[in-house]
Amino acid sequence: MIYSCSLVKRVPEGKYLLTKSNVVVNDKKTNEEIIVNQQQQKPNSSLLGLGFPLRLHMYNLAKKNPDSSYHVWLERKPKRHKTLAAILSEKQVERLGQSFLVSGLSNFLKKSGEAPVIIDEKKAQKTTNRFLNYYNSKGYFKTKVDYKIDTLKNKRGQIKYNIVTGQPYKVDSISTVVESPDLDSLYQKIKSSSLIKTGKQYDAKDLVDERKRISTYFRDNGAYKFQETNISYNVDTIKTGYKANVEVVVENQTIKTGDSLIKVPFKLYKISEVNVYTDTHVGKDKLKVADSVTHKDINLYSSDKLAYRPKAITDAIFITKGSVFSDTKRTLTSRSLNNLRIFNYPSIEFVEDPKDSTGTSLITNIVLSPRKKYSWIPALDFMHSNIQDFGISGNMTLTWRNLFRGAEILDISTRGSIGSSKDMANPKGVFFNISEYGADVKLTIPRILAPIKTEKIIPRSMFPTTVATVGFSRQRNIGLDKENFSGIATYNWFPKKTNSARLDLLNIQFVRNLNPQNYFNVYESSYETLNDYAQAYNTNPDNVDQNGDLTIEEGGADNFINDVLTGQTVLSPEDDAYKDIRSIDERQNRLTENNLIFATNFTYTKSSKTDLLDNSFSIFKTKIESAGAFLNLVSNIGTEKLGPNGKKTFLDVEFSQYVKTEFDFIKHWDLGRQKVYAMRGFFGIAIPYGNADNVPFSRSYYGGGSNDNRAWESYALGPGTSGGINDFNEANMKLAFSAEYRFNLFGKCNAALFADAGNIWNIWDNVEDKRYTFNGWESLKDVALGTGIGIRYDFNFFIARLDLGFKTYNPAKEQSERWFKDMRFDKSVVNIGINYPF
Repeated sequence: MIYSCSLVKRVPEGKYLLTKSNVVVNDKKTNEEIIVNQQQQKPNSSLLGLGFPLRLHMYNLAKKNPDSSYHVWLERKPKRHKTLAAILSEKQVERLGQSFLVSGLSNFLKKSGEAPVIIDEKKAQKTTNRFLNYYNSKGYFKTKVDYKIDTLKNKRGQIKYNIVTGQPYKVDSISTVVESPDLDSLYQKIKSSSLIKTGKQYDAKDLVDERKRISTYFRDNGAYKFQETNISYNVDTIKTGYKANVEVVVENQTIKTGDSLIKVPFKLYKISEVNVYTDTHVGKDKLKVADSVTHKDINLYSSDKLAYRPKAITDAIFITKGSVFSDTKRTLTSRSLNNLRIFNYPSIEFVEDPKDSTGTSLITNIVLSPRKKYSWIPALDFMHSNIQDFGISGNMTLTWRNLFRGAEILDISTRGSIGSSKDMANPKGVFFNISEYGADVKLTIPRILAPIKTEKIIPRSMFPTTVATVGFSRQRNIGLDKENFSGIATYNWFPKKTNSARLDLLNIQFVRNLNPQNYFNVYESSYETLNDYAQAYNTNPDNVDQNGDLTIEEGGADNFINDVLTGQTVLSPEDDAYKDIRSIDERQNRLTENNLIFATNFTYTKSSKTDLLDNSFSIFKTKIESAGAFLNLVSNIGTEKLGPNGKKTFLDVEFSQYVKTEFDFIKHWDLGRQKVYAMRGFFGIAIPYGNADNVPFSRSYYGGGSNDNRAWESYALGPGTSGGINDFNEANMKLAFSAEYRFNLFGKCNAALFADAGNIWNIWDNVEDKRYTFNGWESLKDVALGTGIGIRYDFNFFIARLDLGFKTYNPAKEQSERWFKDMRFDKSVVNIGINYPF
């Protein structure tokens, strides 16, 4: 009863809360979104569509006039107002009524909530008209719509709309009238591709799309002054027997002469001159020209000595002398100049050439506003993490634009950090006992830099760039301590506006571990397993400390492994303990060895997303990578010696050799009313061959984390049914699938229900344990399933995300224990992230 009354708390007497709105089309109820959305009024939104109007309850909880209530309370006792004024001031007492303490909660509830939807007869009539307009646009010209309002007890009501469409009209004939002769010649070339087809059901959208198609073609072929509004339609449906006769009319241009408006035929324009003003000063005042040059029939002007090689500018311009006016070329030119990143957004204008007596020539003026040649961005951060109790990091980036006068951009970045950690070895007792530093140099060239011409394969309209990057970083007292050298030569281009391609012609990475003896301090679970075995099978007292635990820095753990594998203990290769210790040894060797990766990869991304507000789109991304083939060839030719593991080396380092491929697909569906269904599928595999029997750690896959299976922590899932027993579990094959139902709670606060499925496995590498490996289709039963709920807050420029994941199906457990055994809050995983996971 309390719930029932609270719903209509804000509904005035004699009015009715809209609780249900049904749309019936030809005697069948419909929930088709595009039809339902024609309504001017819909019932208050409910949580998850389950009928609980959360936002209405929030609105009803707010005080109607909190400021007035405050003044009533203030004056209830004569001395209250006077006392508060003495403590604060009269002005502050008045302002207290608008404060968060008094009004803030109510204002928040009103803003985030939803006012009750009151049945309004005028809006019902408007809805009727909208239904009529919608069905008329689809060819149902004899549609009839009526509605009925049912009033119920407790101030509630319902509306039922009844729609009878009748028979749809079909296009019977298409005729055209093009008043301008020049446009008529153009139209005849595209007439056969018309979107309006005879025999097809009449649809107003086809007329709109056809108008855009014709207009775009005209404006790309010289019709500079043409507008979509110059195209109209005459549709005859009178006594035609459900047939529509469509006439396409392309009218002449309307111009003003004195006080009169007259119609004249459209002209087709050509470009007679292209002028580029390389700085705003000369663009505003042509008398300030101090330097000029003509390149490929394009005139470049500068108020000082020209700072750019002419080709760097002209290559970005698609408007050429002698060509017909084209809107598409104007757009391409604007995007291309903007992509150079050395100018602000360009200004492109067209003016009629006064020297042309026929009045069919245009002068193109492009005004550029250069960005600063140098820019410097410093940054400073203070940190705390599970590694550092306290840390300070800083970085700075110097950008040098137009480096070689060809619109090149050089970015030089340096970074460094120092930190304090009580967990790290600190014999001298210094406060800052860990550090990291590094630097990167990146050169961006706005064209393909190659020994052969690539214009026919990758034309300028795809905005190609070449990027060369070299980098170095070094860590001290962090994990195994590392030195990392990298060098990348990349080609980027855009085959279409929303599609991108990237070719890393050369991707070199060399990782050197400086402190491999610290392995068992970093990978503690491996040490604990090894130490447990040592309690039972160790026969050498030199391997342990006074507490009987394996020593690390003194080499006891490594010596115990060697004793086991060389037969100096009672363990034999058939024993499970022997196999586990051998596995620990293999993993230690894998993670402490130096890695040399010499790879080439290609990535292609295809997206249908049009803008940031588009919630119905798909993204497909694929990547293929090959590493080590070139170094293997060099090694075969040269006299490089074999490494300690019997593998080929380059500069005394064993190099990796593998082939890797990935497929990533994302799809979003907009369900209306701030509801979105999203899904993602991923498959990746990296196959070692030749000089390698495993894939480098940096190129392997892991499961779990805020952007993967959220019921497991990062690196905690898999491989296979192994149970994630290592500190960092990884493998060379991955399957993942995620789905989310996203909805609005109130205001900028959103929520989601999600399910994540997937796992990682070893395949065709040196891992033989079937718990870890992919063994055909039967291994698909090892796919883990996590489900949960997430809360997100939209800060406009980013999304703050908190997800709570539950292990719904855990393949690491026995068959009878896999389903729902960990669906408890104490077994859940909390993930904090920025923006959506996919």
